[in-house]
Amino acid sequence: MSSCNGNCSSCSSSNCGDRKAESLLAKLNPKASVKKVIAVVSGKGGVGKSTVTSMLAVAMAKKGKRVGVLDADITGPSAPTAFGVTECQGANEDGLYPALTRGGIQVMSINLLLDNSTDPVVWRGPVIAGAVKQFWTDVIWEDVDYLFVDMPPGTGDVPLTVFQSLPVDGVVIVTSPQDLVSMIVTKAVKMANMMHIPVLGFVENYSYLQCPDCGKRIQVFGESHLDEVAAGFGLPVLARLPIDPSVAQCYDSGLMEHVDTDGVADVITAIEDFA
Repeated sequence: MSSCNGNCSSCSSSNCGDRKAESLLAKLNPKASVKKVIAVVSGKGGVGKSTVTSMLAVAMAKKGKRVGVLDADITGPSAPTAFGVTECQGANEDGLYPALTRGGIQVMSINLLLDNSTDPVVWRGPVIAGAVKQFWTDVIWEDVDYLFVDMPPGTGDVPLTVFQSLPVDGVVIVTSPQDLVSMIVTKAVKMANMMHIPVLGFVENYSYLQCPDCGKRIQVFGESHLDEVAAGFGLPVLARLPIDPSVAQCYDSGLMEHVDTDGVADVITAIEDFA
């Protein structure tokens, strides 16, 4: 197979044409149970994807579902900070138990395994991708109804590994109202399409700033063009989230489970209806 030139008529192997492509899906830890996997992606950094991921996890948990967060952003992990967790529950010969938040959300992140959370992860792409894969194969996710995967931005090694190795049921794309959103969002949608993973819709973060005195909505990043982009793909805009200092404060303080999640209610409905 290593010398295959793609020309089947010249192939000397009698059974070459009967061979089937092997699945690249990694096997979930035998002691783990995960029903649905939702990837939260963005075409570029700085759009608040991790904040949206944590809000979705909290909102789903409030509905009585058992929820997990797999922090796949190895070089920029922030899930432990958002939920105020610092270490895993433990490990044995069966695998590693994720951290558990006050509200019962299971969290796995590289920062939970480092001696110092401020130590940089200076690894090459394949090693980073391998670590993310191990968060699926080696971690004992306990009866998780929805596992939210906080993806790194872009379309590199780690997103490709997640899409190929994990049974992702659907994708939520997070963006912001800027002019380059059309190009960036298009890249994210096309990658999901290439991997044959359904895109559930878009979340526009930093959509506006609401004046606390008069209530006027100020479009800090300019007029949004997401509606036109979404319509071009036949996909819905599921939420428009404001710039809210209180959310940032909760995130930095490890109190995301206290945040009002009404703004992502339609996203949760879309996930439940689809997955």
